[in-house]
Amino acid sequence: MTSLTLCCSRRAVAANAYVNANWRFIQTLQRRQQQQQQLQLQQQCRRLSAAATTTAPKTNANNSEFAILSRNMSLSASSPKLVAVEESRRFMIDCFKAVKVPEAHARAQADLLVAADYRGHFSHGMNRLEMYINDLAINSTNGGADPKVLKETPATAWVDGCNGLGAVVGNFCMDLAIKKAKTVGIGWVCSRGSNHYGMAGWYALRAMENGLVGMSMTNTSPLMAPTGAKEAALGTNPLSLGAPAGDCDHFLLDMATTAVAVGKIEIQNRKGAPLPDGWAQDPDGNVTNDAKLAFATGCLLPLGGTELTSGYKGYGLGAMVDILSGVMSGAKYSTQVRKWTHTGANTAADLGQLFVAIDPNCFAPDFEERMQDFNSRLRGAKPTDPNKPVLLAGDKESRNMKAVDEAGGIQYLENQLNTCAALAERLKIKPLSFK
Repeated sequence: MTSLTLCCSRRAVAANAYVNANWRFIQTLQRRQQQQQQLQLQQQCRRLSAAATTTAPKTNANNSEFAILSRNMSLSASSPKLVAVEESRRFMIDCFKAVKVPEAHARAQADLLVAADYRGHFSHGMNRLEMYINDLAINSTNGGADPKVLKETPATAWVDGCNGLGAVVGNFCMDLAIKKAKTVGIGWVCSRGSNHYGMAGWYALRAMENGLVGMSMTNTSPLMAPTGAKEAALGTNPLSLGAPAGDCDHFLLDMATTAVAVGKIEIQNRKGAPLPDGWAQDPDGNVTNDAKLAFATGCLLPLGGTELTSGYKGYGLGAMVDILSGVMSGAKYSTQVRKWTHTGANTAADLGQLFVAIDPNCFAPDFEERMQDFNSRLRGAKPTDPNKPVLLAGDKESRNMKAVDEAGGIQYLENQLNTCAALAERLKIKPLSFK
């Protein structure tokens, strides 16, 4: 996986500044799920302890069970379930092949998903697998489809994704943009007829591997409420920009134009945790902290939140993405795009996407050296907390990958592991194994 290899190799810069933060992050990564389990066990222990004090004949039995639960709680904290990166990838490839996806396409989609988990974007990794499988199983996505070029010039191309897997369409389009950029300095490729294409940064990384500046964006199912509205009319509409820098450094922005991606709501729901203010609305258009209600309502706030906190800027960015990806490509846009659920959808998504590759050598000289200086100036800004250095877009993901490597694997939420176990049984494949 060349993109994963690239990600692993690009963090030599400013390593000393991140030592303490990395250690804290590793501990957080390894204990994220354990904290939830410990809380549940502690609550059960308290209930049993209370029962022991009010029911004398059962005191010894309850005390024994209390001791067992306490021991299990300790073991849970010290023995996290970790999944090796390659094992996660193997499992997802097997899932795709079980629903008749060709090997090459299965690997392309799995590479993208495991890269998201490895980088810490759990909302766009294994969390999406079941939805892809359900779409493939009911043929609303064609797992064997290959994209085709409808129209092109030396610098541009219009592509039909033919309802194929998002990673297959996206890789094809960005590779075509890269080829054009190497020839004429820029490649601008729009695609229609695509599906959910995962984390937008994956495609910018492909351009960066070739020494190019990469951009990508996509429209999605309506999930954003325009400022002042109580119903969704735009998607989360993410965008990405990646720029290579000297000394194996890089800048990689990957963001939704909503306050968060919908996958973040799902993760909070899986954890049984509340939402922060400014993420989502309830059916009446009020801000809600209830993850289950927010997911059911499907109405996220734009980046920035409410109008008072400049949410109209996120609304404007989301509209810009839809114009450049959906409207320009001839795909569905705004409320034309289907709703997407965990059980699948009975119509094709027909998402629109944009992929841009730019050769920086067509402009001012020494781009990578100038980018390295730019990055250093941002990271060198005096932090408000001396223990928390200023980060650049892409630093958090690089730290996440280092943490996974040092921990020995990816730690998924227990709810996610249960979903994977059910998938393995349903598809008759080898279940996930743990470190």
